[in-house]
Amino acid sequence: MRIGIIGIGGVGGYFGGKLAREYGQSGTHEIIFIARGEHLKTIQQKGLQLLTREGDYIAKPTLATDNPRDAGIFDLVFFCIKSYALENAARDLKNNITSKTVVIPLLNGVNSAQRLRPILPDADIVSGSVYIISHMEKPGVIKQEGGACKLTFGTDDSASAQRYKYILDILLKSKINAVLTDKISKALWTKYLLMCPIASMTAATGKTYGQIWEDPVLKKKARDMMMEVFAVAKARNVKLPQESVDKAMKMIGSFDYNSKTSMQIDKEKGRQTEIDALTVYLCQAGRESGIATPLHDEIYEKLK
Repeated sequence: MRIGIIGIGGVGGYFGGKLAREYGQSGTHEIIFIARGEHLKTIQQKGLQLLTREGDYIAKPTLATDNPRDAGIFDLVFFCIKSYALENAARDLKNNITSKTVVIPLLNGVNSAQRLRPILPDADIVSGSVYIISHMEKPGVIKQEGGACKLTFGTDDSASAQRYKYILDILLKSKINAVLTDKISKALWTKYLLMCPIASMTAATGKTYGQIWEDPVLKKKARDMMMEVFAVAKARNVKLPQESVDKAMKMIGSFDYNSKTSMQIDKEKGRQTEIDALTVYLCQAGRESGIATPLHDEIYEKLK
C-alpha cells in the first residue's frame, strides 16, 4: 500500500513516524510524508527524529516531499494538519486520490469528514480521532509530551466499519495504539467534549492544564463548559455516556502540569488558531440546536 501522511507536526510526526519506522524502508508499504520548509529538508537529509516516552528513534519514510505530483496515487491518506488548512490541502491532493483511496482526517473538531466530502467526492472518507500531546520541537524533531497516544477511526455501523480491518492491522503492527470503532461519532464528540472547552480556556487565559486544574474557579468553569458540549451533542443525536464529563475532567488531571494545548501555543506564537473548528463550531451548533452556550460565547468574544 501507498500511505500518505499529510502534515508532519505533532500528530502526523508521531503516528506517521511509527508507520515510517515499521514500513518506510521495508518494501512492505510505502510511507510518504507531505511536509514543507526546513522541517522537510531535515527529514529528507536525516530522517524524522522522534522523542517519545517509550523511547527515542529516527524514522525514515519511503519519500518526503512538498510536491503532491511527486507522491503519486495514494491507497490510504491521513490528514494530520491544522483544521483551518484542511480544504486547501485536500484540493492540492485531488489528483493523488481516487475512488479506491481511503481518507482519514485526524484533526481537532467533529466535522472534518463532512468538510472533505465536497472536495473529494470520490474518496472513501472515514472519520478519525487521536489523543496525544506532542509538537514539533524544531525542524526534523517531534516531541511527545503526554496523552494516551491513541488513534481511533471508523464509522457509525458495524457492517461498514469491518471493511477497514486491514488498516487496523497495519497500524497495530507499527505499534500504534489503534482502535477500529462502529461508533465514531461518539468517539469524536467524546474528545471534542474535552478539547473544545480546555483549548478555548487555555488559549483565552494563557494557563496550562495544571494551572486550570488547581484553580477552583477555572476548574469549575471547565466542567460547566463540558456540560455545554454534552448538551449540544445530545441535541444532535450523539448520545454520550453520563460519565463523559467526569472522565474528561479526570483526564485533564492526569496531564503534565505544564502541558499546553496546540491552540494555546498557536495563540502565544501569533499564529492562526483552530478557533473555528473548536469554539466557533460549538457556538454555532448550539444556536442551530436551540442549546445555550453562554460560557463558550463569552470565551469566543475574548478570542476572536
